Amino acid sequence: MDRKTSPFRAVTVADVARRAEVSKATAARVLGGYGPVSDEVKLRVQAAAKALDYRPNELARSVSTGKSGTIGIVVGDIENAFFGIAVRSISDTAHRHGFNVILANSGEEVEAEKAALKVLVGKRVDGLIVTPADNRNVAHLRDIVRSRRPLVLFDRPIEGLAADVVATDDRDAAFAATMRLIEAGHRHLAYVTALNAEPPVFTGPEQLYTSSVKARIDGFLAACHAAGIDAPEGNICLAGNAAAGQQRASVERLLSAVEPPTAILASDSLVAFEIFKAMQARGLRIPDDLSLVSFYDAEWTSVTTPPISVIDQPVYDMGTQAAELLIARINGETPPARHCVLPTRFIERGSIGVPRCLTAAT
Repeated sequence: MDRKTSPFRAVTVADVARRAEVSKATAARVLGGYGPVSDEVKLRVQAAAKALDYRPNELARSVSTGKSGTIGIVVGDIENAFFGIAVRSISDTAHRHGFNVILANSGEEVEAEKAALKVLVGKRVDGLIVTPADNRNVAHLRDIVRSRRPLVLFDRPIEGLAADVVATDDRDAAFAATMRLIEAGHRHLAYVTALNAEPPVFTGPEQLYTSSVKARIDGFLAACHAAGIDAPEGNICLAGNAAAGQQRASVERLLSAVEPPTAILASDSLVAFEIFKAMQARGLRIPDDLSLVSFYDAEWTSVTTPPISVIDQPVYDMGTQAAELLIARINGETPPARHCVLPTRFIERGSIGVPRCLTAAT
């Protein structure tokens, strides 16, 4: 049976050498791209490799070269369009530089994150891009930094960790969006985040275990306090996991309150979509009954009636920059840890209106 079609074993360097009628050492030099070989021999070996459908043993190559040609990515929730675009961007950049990508999803669970990193390190990835699930539990990330394996934190900085970071200024973005709602006349505003807590009631910053969530809530509260709104902390909803149905229940409780909010700032597009669906089910209209703003310009936000105002994060550019920083370190650059903050953009559409109480008064 031709080795090209044999289901029993992979084609080896020795097979290629026999087909090309050269020594195994010569075939290895051609296939590995090292050492002097004549052009005639090189073409013969390459033709033999193509005819046999030879594929290099990446594990053996990583042992001999110290590099696997792969990058590991761990994100919080691949269902979230934000992370989907980020992974696409990282992959595009990695492939341009000759790297492959291995993706893992933590589900925002730190134990799953640890397990994924253990697998990726075991596969000898050359570097890692990670969205940390919990900034209170980062010993595993410190271990990676100490091992000198290149690491980039995506979207969520960790204070005191000497790793490159690519993020946006979440606090300023949340502050500006909240001020826009306040300028429209809203005094009863809510912030809804996918952060998990039981009960889903905000009691203080100690509950906020991801840096991006903390920054956004800080911005929301700062805007409310600047406008003289009393006790805005009571209007922070920790909606939890969408897969477990927690977000839908949390949003239902928020909208059925004795005094429901007149405006909501959603932490991401999945949360905003739950709010949008809950409003439709109740016959509520945007912005007549409720104004809505969401982080991230997901595709659905521009096709609703009316379209949803968003904080547009440059996710593709963030992914590109994260991959470029990582690959530079893989290739030997050793600058101090870099914290890259990309600007956001507020896109106002039709989902911000004057509160009904003010409309009625006029």
